[in-house]
Amino acid sequence: MIELTKTQARQFILAKQGLLGRYRFSNKNGAFEYVRQAGCIQYDPVDVCGKNAELTLQSRVKNFRKPMLEELLYKDRLLVDYADKELSIWPAEDWPYFSSFRERSRAHGAGFPGLAELENEAISYIRANGPVSSDTLPISGEVFWYSSMHWSGNWEKNSKAARSVLEQLYTDGTLVIHHKNGSRKFYDLAERQLEPSLLREPCPCKDENALLCWRVLRRIGAVGMLWNKNSTAFLGIHMKADQRLQVFSALEESGRILPVRVEGIRTPFYYRSEDDPLMQDVIGERLDRKPRLEFLAPLDPMLWDKALIAALWDFRYSWEIYVPADKRKYGYYTLPVLWGERFIGRIETVADHKNRTLRVKNIWFEPGIRPTKKILSSIDRTLKRFSKFNDCAAVEVMSREAG
Repeated sequence: MIELTKTQARQFILAKQGLLGRYRFSNKNGAFEYVRQAGCIQYDPVDVCGKNAELTLQSRVKNFRKPMLEELLYKDRLLVDYADKELSIWPAEDWPYFSSFRERSRAHGAGFPGLAELENEAISYIRANGPVSSDTLPISGEVFWYSSMHWSGNWEKNSKAARSVLEQLYTDGTLVIHHKNGSRKFYDLAERQLEPSLLREPCPCKDENALLCWRVLRRIGAVGMLWNKNSTAFLGIHMKADQRLQVFSALEESGRILPVRVEGIRTPFYYRSEDDPLMQDVIGERLDRKPRLEFLAPLDPMLWDKALIAALWDFRYSWEIYVPADKRKYGYYTLPVLWGERFIGRIETVADHKNRTLRVKNIWFEPGIRPTKKILSSIDRTLKRFSKFNDCAAVEVMSREAG
């Protein structure tokens, strides 16, 4: 079994993520390629200085702009937004793998009296009139309904009929999101937006166990390497501890993952065998290690397993968006600051679109990090790029705090 130092383990993950050395991904095609590599990136509608999915891409994709993601989703149809790790964005080519999600959703929806009639009514209206939102679909009243996808926020209650029927058809896979206007979703028939072959193709996995292996392997690739432990990196994959053990054993026995030990950590890690050339580059010290300074998204794939980040980087990050203001240690929407191979702090920025100014509310440096001229100039360069990403013309730094 390969044995790594913590430095080598960090280098492997950072290089895999495209966060170390020169940019591996660029422009819209690079954004698509990164999502393909990660399998999925989490969607969250909160927009303080960019939405989570956009923030994930801006840290890795040179020249990334927010409209690129919209185009990949709603014009090129290379990506879709659907359930995976909560509500996520993933490649449309993976549509057949989620057929069991859609089958469960249809079985779930069949249990609500009167919903089928409303579904037929909605489908007929969309077929005749085009994409609709819950405000423009002419179905009134309320129905007793709740989503089979827990991220919808609807639980066993009467809800607006138009919204309920659209969300049910969306989780069924009959509808996809056509576009968004702010947070409002407009839906169209999947048959008009996705390749017909994708809609006809069955799940490539022979059974649920094979699908479980595919999903776990996908998450390992998203982070770079993971351990066989309960982890939020597996959120959305419903499996018990014994199932997880069986999946890791099956993946290792088939040669699809390889074990590795890291100094000072008893639990072994696993990485995908297809990433072994990268591992050999790390061991052979052949990596491009040119440092970059990046602001990471709160739900960034690299941060999915916070215990792993703490073990390898001694960096403890929590998203305080749901923490009461008087109990926050840092801020409402802070982003980890990565410089080269180290987390050096976190930053809270707010995009003031009215005045086209990116306001830096605070920068907190980690203990032992001295904000040298080199670090501060790197932060300033990244802030200029980040302000452009947020369509701001100026940057205003309000506070900086040492660790």
